[in-house]
Amino acid sequence: MTSAAPPRLAGSPATLVIDGRVDADRALLVPRGELVHGCADILAEVLAALPAGIGRVDLDMGDVAFMDTAGLQFLDLLGGFSHRQAVPVTATNWHGQPLRILELSGLDTTDPLRATTHRPDPERKPEPEQEPETESPAAPSAPAEQLHVLQEEVDQLRRAIASRPVIDQARGVLMALHACTSDEAWHILREASQLSNTKLRTVAAAVTAGAESDGPPPPPEVRAALRTALARLRC
Repeated sequence: MTSAAPPRLAGSPATLVIDGRVDADRALLVPRGELVHGCADILAEVLAALPAGIGRVDLDMGDVAFMDTAGLQFLDLLGGFSHRQAVPVTATNWHGQPLRILELSGLDTTDPLRATTHRPDPERKPEPEQEPETESPAAPSAPAEQLHVLQEEVDQLRRAIASRPVIDQARGVLMALHACTSDEAWHILREASQLSNTKLRTVAAAVTAGAESDGPPPPPEVRAALRTALARLRC
């Protein structure tokens, strides 16, 4: 049993694939890729395809490399499935960036679905208390602040991931041009960034573009900073 993302444009890779197998009454699902927009729809298709009478669903999240706030919808869908079908569902083996998102969200990093069996029915209204306590003024803003922090963390990680290929390419260029090691190339880029007061990714992009046959040379301040960084390295 395998589910892939909905059809995409040619050359655009699927962000999530869910492999799975059923042994007796237990289903083991293995998501691979990213929990981003559309991941809940992919999961819904997989859950709908499970055979009737399934008694347990376990997810191994070890191959999930990235997760944004859409991953929380993924988890909510799993929790809802567990309640509707009255079967235990687990999601374990988190690591890397997705684990950080669980931490920021205040979820159990071992298994964020651990407490789903104790969640109240959302359709059931709570009974009024005799003497309701006065709610703290800061309480309503706490979830919003937590979500804001979470989204900022995701945005920072996205930018870091997006910048890595450019930086890696620039390191390769410097290694080829100046016979330096990968670590030395990294120090050159970082020092040039600091000396020119230019973002590291911008310096890397300038180095990579300048290495092309018809590419523009780096800006003067970046060239000067690169020369200084190289000179210090050779000292």
